[in-house]
Amino acid sequence: MTTTPNPIPVVKPEDEISYLAIGDSYTIGEAVPLESSFPYQLVKELQKTDMQLSKPHIIAKTGWTTSELQEGINHANLRQKFSMVTLLIGVNNQYRGESKEKYRKEFKELLQAAITFADGNKAHVFVVSIPDWGLTPYGMGSGRETLAVSADIDAFNAINKQESLAEGISYTDITAASRLVVSDPELVAADGLHPSSKMYLDWVVQLAPVVIKKIK
Repeated sequence: MTTTPNPIPVVKPEDEISYLAIGDSYTIGEAVPLESSFPYQLVKELQKTDMQLSKPHIIAKTGWTTSELQEGINHANLRQKFSMVTLLIGVNNQYRGESKEKYRKEFKELLQAAITFADGNKAHVFVVSIPDWGLTPYGMGSGRETLAVSADIDAFNAINKQESLAEGISYTDITAASRLVVSDPELVAADGLHPSSKMYLDWVVQLAPVVIKKIK
């Protein structure tokens, strides 16, 4: 008697996990190939666990503040809902000296936008902290006091962490790891400012287990 082998399951497009990444230069991976950005590396890492992910949809641009990200989202006019959403924003608010009150207000609004994009599922929204640019070669040569920059970054991160946790949103702190640039120059891209693919991979190593726990 012959047996018919079990058919290989076909993954339909609707079974794929859709991913929206919103932010600024740290989301698009300024100064590294797009495939080395943290959203693309995150997809690659998650695919190792047999999760079926589509290519990340990205709304981000170098230099964007919270208000400019809001404008970018409005301009994109997305009606689609996503299986997961990441949000990383605020470094340009800090760099330009914008008020923390304004940041808090607009970050809260962006958090709500992220929740809406995730079809109201807060468990599928993931906030990433702002890295510390002040300790990069660019930061060291900028004329700004590095300790003051670090303290300011911490203050902005205290806001986005507080607001994220208040909404029950996952929060991944990559800031301490970003400060390792002082001892490991390979963590910085060729422009001396933005993260290298190696640093983005470090972020992914921290973020991926959280995503797997919530999504898989």
